[in-house]
Amino acid sequence: MLIVAVLVVTVGAGVGLGLLAGGDDGESAGSRQQGSAAGTSQAAPSSEQGSSPTPSPTRSYALSKAPQTIPAVRSHTAARGPGWRPASGERVVVSDAGLADEGRLIAGELGLTYGGEKDDVRAGDVRLELKGAKGADPESYSMTVRDGRVSISGPGEAGVFYGTRTLKQEVHDGGTAPEGVVRDEPAKPVRGFMLDMARKFFTADWIEDRVRELGDLKYNQLGLHFSDDQGFRIASDSHPEIVSQQHLTKAQVRKIVQLAESRHITIVPEIDSPGHLGAVIAAHPDLQLRNASGAPTRGAVDISKPESAEIVDDLLNEYAGLFPGSQWHLGGDEYQALVVSNPEASYPQLAAAAREAYGSGAGVADLATGWLNDRAATVRAHERTPRAWNDGFFRNTSVQPDKDIQVAYWTGKEIGARLPVEYLSTGRKVINYNDEFLYYVLGEPQTFVYPTGQRIYEQWTPRVLRGTTAVPAKYDSQILGGSFAVWCDLANSQTQAQVAAGIRLPLAATVQKLWDPGKPKLTWAEFRALADRLD
Repeated sequence: MLIVAVLVVTVGAGVGLGLLAGGDDGESAGSRQQGSAAGTSQAAPSSEQGSSPTPSPTRSYALSKAPQTIPAVRSHTAARGPGWRPASGERVVVSDAGLADEGRLIAGELGLTYGGEKDDVRAGDVRLELKGAKGADPESYSMTVRDGRVSISGPGEAGVFYGTRTLKQEVHDGGTAPEGVVRDEPAKPVRGFMLDMARKFFTADWIEDRVRELGDLKYNQLGLHFSDDQGFRIASDSHPEIVSQQHLTKAQVRKIVQLAESRHITIVPEIDSPGHLGAVIAAHPDLQLRNASGAPTRGAVDISKPESAEIVDDLLNEYAGLFPGSQWHLGGDEYQALVVSNPEASYPQLAAAAREAYGSGAGVADLATGWLNDRAATVRAHERTPRAWNDGFFRNTSVQPDKDIQVAYWTGKEIGARLPVEYLSTGRKVINYNDEFLYYVLGEPQTFVYPTGQRIYEQWTPRVLRGTTAVPAKYDSQILGGSFAVWCDLANSQTQAQVAAGIRLPLAATVQKLWDPGKPKLTWAEFRALADRLD
């Protein structure tokens, strides 16, 4: 009798990748920041992918080791066997026409032949299949390496795509996909990267390179902040007068959107309002907010004027046709009328408009909340889910923000700042943009320093929403995920290439903690070495 030992290895959260840009992680800057973050270890995925074939054993091979990927796979059942490596003439086949894009992509990347929909089985095949238990996470997948073949299955196309990303990393630079079964799924449904392309122009090619990088790392959202005081960076048909000289054409944007969709990445556009509208005001100075003395307020439109809402809604409606994703960022932050000691005295026209709209006790914060709700209604008509920065939500207002507006929590430095628990305790859904860990601000203005992958990897989890302290575990399900963000306050401080190099390891570390927020299995040194090897 042959007795075969099968070892189940649950891999925590720590394997790394740096598939595209090279460069330094900015360790010296990040090391100046101190603090620790509490986190909770996540169990291996609970969703079933259907019965998997038992890996076939043989005495001639050592028990396989877990694959080395970023993010790390959640579990791997080891087995004995040679594993799998791509060879010329081998095929990628699919069970469903809906997986054709995933099949063609991985076939091209690995130098294989795309065989289309096939039921037959050949040596060396990579088979992609839609299959999974009812109610399973559509981003989950299983991958079996057995008998010289690879089978990747999942309940949704996204999960199958992520399985191909795992396979791509396993065989990178002559590597071998280890024998056995991977079962994998993300802890958080929002894994994002946000780019401030308003203050600094980024070329379409650079953004496309980031989309490919994000796809290989299993990110699923790309935020584009394309309107601010310094620029408006996408062509407009409804208001061409506001567009900056350096901008992306709609054809370029459509190509980016198409590439993102092929990587299961949703683009989240942001037209920030009612602040940060300097590029719009430059073409429409009559909309600029002025205080009681007649002095203009930088970047802010006068929300007592119907024309202000009309131009913003024109833009929201126009770009809804360009960005087909389900998400929309409304901004809402840093409206300068609300950073003064007495908004009602400083801006009497706003106070009067608030009383007229919402009653005698209403103030400027109520008017701003009504503005946010109106813009949410505009994008909701296009079946988009709205989000807004946390400092666009105000305490003690008679007008409440609509319940479906998600909180993009980035800071606790604003006037009247509220702790994250204040949002969570009311049932709000929150996305983590913690500026202590996840803000890469060009030029390091104010107190910002370039974040390091090591600090994110060792100290941050999705529950660390503000500063370095985690919110209670009972709120974990309300935290949808997180987003690493590049802000271009001092736009000329770095070139595009320097930005790509600087964010490479932080992006890898961030997605590791969004995929599995538990303590990583690898040390930072091991994670970084793996990232460099996979680059």
